[in-house]
Amino acid sequence: MAPGTEPSTTNLTRHKTIVLFGETGAGKSSLINLMAEEEVANTSPDMQRCTMRWQEFNINFSGNSYTVFDTIGLEEPQLGIKEYLESVENAYRLIKELDRRGGIDLLLFCVRAGRVTATLQSNYRLFHEFLCEKKVPIVLAITNLEREQRMEDWWMRNHSTFDKYQIHVAGHACITAANRLDGRHKKLYEESRLTIRKLVEQFTADGQKQAWVGGDNLFVSLMRKLRELLAGGPNVRKKDLVPHLTKRCGISPDVAKQLANMIRQGVA
Repeated sequence: MAPGTEPSTTNLTRHKTIVLFGETGAGKSSLINLMAEEEVANTSPDMQRCTMRWQEFNINFSGNSYTVFDTIGLEEPQLGIKEYLESVENAYRLIKELDRRGGIDLLLFCVRAGRVTATLQSNYRLFHEFLCEKKVPIVLAITNLEREQRMEDWWMRNHSTFDKYQIHVAGHACITAANRLDGRHKKLYEESRLTIRKLVEQFTADGQKQAWVGGDNLFVSLMRKLRELLAGGPNVRKKDLVPHLTKRCGISPDVAKQLANMIRQGVA
């Protein structure tokens, strides 16, 4: 924003809110820099994931303003129950904060080209199904495709696998976010910028549904059930809750118990 200018409060010029999530190493920071066409996000592998909750970036392109919230998604449970739990809590807190600020326009799920892992499925369900009730458009940014002759070919070969695991998205972008390559790869990088920007514009365009405001969403309801359980509520049984958590959010039984302890302590 130019010095001395005031942000407009109208829906036409307000910052669109994007939640960017995915596993460490998927290329989220590089994706932000690709969209922004400048180095605004730190891509250093030395960044400590445990010190970050989320980072906020304001970027502009094609006459539109976007606020991108880069957050840590779920990681493989074997990396540590504590970190796994903190990621769930982190995602929950972010959605609550954006709810307070006025809602979410788009979920941008960054995945590295490869197989559909259990963690990828869990991230999809946590953000799209639990936290946003399937009411926020979700799109995929598939990175690490600079070796493809035609990047879109990867999706043609693999989209049925996403369908198989019931990962349904409104749109996708097959891209490379690696900006230190040359020759043909440099051309693919510039092509990728156009592709991801077009995808974001399409699903945050004026005339789309208004920004989603969560309210009494599924995850909040689940937390209330857990609170009822801890308070001895008669309608909630532990043996029903734990399978629900493990099946739909990839949470192990041990993690579910610790989550209950966090709620008892007023953390979640």
